[in-house]
Amino acid sequence: MKDLAGLSIAEARRGLRKRDVSALQLTEAYLANIASANAALNAYVAVTEDLARKAARAADERLASGTARALEGIPIGIKDLFATKGVHTQACSRILSGFKPPYESTVTANLRAQGAVVLGKLNMDEFAMGSSNETSCYGPAINPWRARGSDQNLVPGGSSGGSAAAVAANLCMGAIATDTGGSIRQPAAFTGTVGIKPTYGRCSRWGIVAFASSLDQAGPIARTVEDCAILLRWMACVDAQDTTSVDVAVPDYEAAIGRSVKGLKVGIPREYRVEGMPAEIDQLWQRGMDWLKEAGAEIVEIGLPHTKYALPAYYIVALAEASSNLARYDGVRYGLRVPGRDVVEMMENTRAQGFGAEVKRRILLGTYVLSAGYYDAYYLKAQKVRTLIKRDFEMAWQAGVDVILTPTTPVLPFAPGAITDPVEMYLNDIFTVTVNMAGLPAMSVPAALSREGLPLGLQLIGKPFDEETLFQVAHVLERNAGRFGPQRWW
Repeated sequence: MKDLAGLSIAEARRGLRKRDVSALQLTEAYLANIASANAALNAYVAVTEDLARKAARAADERLASGTARALEGIPIGIKDLFATKGVHTQACSRILSGFKPPYESTVTANLRAQGAVVLGKLNMDEFAMGSSNETSCYGPAINPWRARGSDQNLVPGGSSGGSAAAVAANLCMGAIATDTGGSIRQPAAFTGTVGIKPTYGRCSRWGIVAFASSLDQAGPIARTVEDCAILLRWMACVDAQDTTSVDVAVPDYEAAIGRSVKGLKVGIPREYRVEGMPAEIDQLWQRGMDWLKEAGAEIVEIGLPHTKYALPAYYIVALAEASSNLARYDGVRYGLRVPGRDVVEMMENTRAQGFGAEVKRRILLGTYVLSAGYYDAYYLKAQKVRTLIKRDFEMAWQAGVDVILTPTTPVLPFAPGAITDPVEMYLNDIFTVTVNMAGLPAMSVPAALSREGLPLGLQLIGKPFDEETLFQVAHVLERNAGRFGPQRWW
């Protein structure tokens, strides 16, 4: 069998069941990779070696006895936003220093219940607030890709940069992440991996540290479309502990892989042709259209006229919700506590020292738009724009469009520190935030390499709870683009 850490989840699953490899061997291969690479990539903020080995041995016993579950022995990493019982859960923020929850998130509990082996917790932007994984209190995660002939480090995207970097560098077989405005899809595009944000409500948010409650959604990052299909099937469920989770049957997403796309109507939104986008991203978009057309799909131009308002409306809604959600971190019950002369000063000191600069900026802006005299002018208006964005997509579906194809990002991976203007950083999410505002499913698929040898992604947007069509179409893009990974330099 080839390099164990280079196997896809589907390949490893077959090897485990045929007893060509053991779960412990697989886990040790990944732990060895983490030991040799994490110092350079900073993808993991906590590695649970002993727990992983214990889970792998239990998986081998089940495999030997013929009672293997769907993900038996598959090593995965978990974004540090998910509560893991008795294990470091910090959202990569100082304010949650030392926090080890006495409970498990629904998503990670679902995966453990199917036999997945958790290797550890992955780096991320603090409280998922960022587009480059530079706001983590543990320092930035590093993209395993470098431009051809360069030794310059690059960002892996954010906020799930550690998750995407770990998958791309073979430090886990798949990773569990979250997407509030593109935090799965943008890192996937920057690292040459596949990432899907499911429909809002498809996966439970219970046990996930909240950023913006009406936008956050859990999803997987993996090296292939098929692997994402495998992970999402077992992540998703309705959950009585999360009233925003939806009681809709979870399909066998793997069954959609390989289906013909003949007759499907693919929408191309004219509003996504933005000024200043690199020509090679536009050319890749056209190539994606050609691949789908050759496979029998119909390409049609569509209008999503309120797209131009999406980014400012998104940041108003997201930051308002962040301001409310982060009010609970005060040093009283858990995490960091910085003493003061009285309880008020203690709270002030704790929040001042516990939150990073980007989180403070977002709390201040969110508090401002919710304040008396500004609520109607900003927050209420942004919610109305959100309704119009959702209506744009509904009009496309009513016109017979089955799926929408766009670039994932308007830029290539950049060097840490290269973007210092917050507004310029926020513009990285211009193609992804509309999906979260409308609650739709979307996926990024690696589709080509740039002239500098860096990965480029294409995004597919689907109808509510129609992730199956995304997997069906994404497989066509993947088959035409082929699979590629970074050259090892670390």
